[in-house]
Amino acid sequence: MDSTKYRVTPDKTPIKLTDYPTTDNDRFSEDELQNKLIPESIKKLQDLHLKLHAEEEKSIMVVLQAIDAGGKDEAISFIFSNLTAQGLKTTSVKKPSKTEVKHDYLWRIHEGKPARGEISILNRSYYEEVIAPRIHDVLDEDPLPDHLIDENIWKMRFRQLNDFERYMKENGFPVIKFFFNVSKDIQKERLLERMKDPKKNWEFSFSDIEERKHWDTYQEVFEEMLNHTSTEYAPWYVLPADDDWYARYIISEVMIEVLEKLDPQFPEISGDEQKQLKESIELLEND
Repeated sequence: MDSTKYRVTPDKTPIKLTDYPTTDNDRFSEDELQNKLIPESIKKLQDLHLKLHAEEEKSIMVVLQAIDAGGKDEAISFIFSNLTAQGLKTTSVKKPSKTEVKHDYLWRIHEGKPARGEISILNRSYYEEVIAPRIHDVLDEDPLPDHLIDENIWKMRFRQLNDFERYMKENGFPVIKFFFNVSKDIQKERLLERMKDPKKNWEFSFSDIEERKHWDTYQEVFEEMLNHTSTEYAPWYVLPADDDWYARYIISEVMIEVLEKLDPQFPEISGDEQKQLKESIELLEND
């Protein structure tokens, strides 16, 4: 699979979100994805993640960003939940609390950052700070100094987020970002399924319907976000999220590519430890 077709490459020419279809006609069949390709991909991912966790030198921070019913939770359930639990951290980023609002907007992200040997998943992320306030025009409600609130604040935040991700990468914590590009029709189907199925009612929020009214504005904001924050060191991948199983497969394959570049290895036991290990084996076998 060629993952570069889903990657937003930094360029002088801005991309259009419509350049990235919500469904891919060249995708594999759902049966092949579920029964062959994804299981094979997850096995590779598990092996690489185990080495990453054992080595405790490198890590990855994964950003999952989407409109409601885009498929983030399902990607976590079907892909990331198969990894070694001790080396995985998942954080859901919701509306900031009163305490969080009193700090800088990246403050609340720090607990979601990975330790060495971990993959951390941000289910939504710090990118909410350049999305939600723009959709609802509520920036004035935050206790920001007045001189910071002007027409340049979003470009300033885009730069700050790029700087933050560069800082992460340069310190051994690369950031990989997935945007779930779902169509309005498929979102409608998924929301209705949540509303009509008693077993899925818990997934539905009445705010989802209110947010849907801002669909066009969301698309404009998403597009600007992708154009300003996809970099060589922290790229965005735009997933054809109408194809839920294929989107999950793309995520797993991109994660494999990233991990293979990091090339984690199991720690080697030194000569003295080898001797001690041999003695311990003999002692236990003779017990």
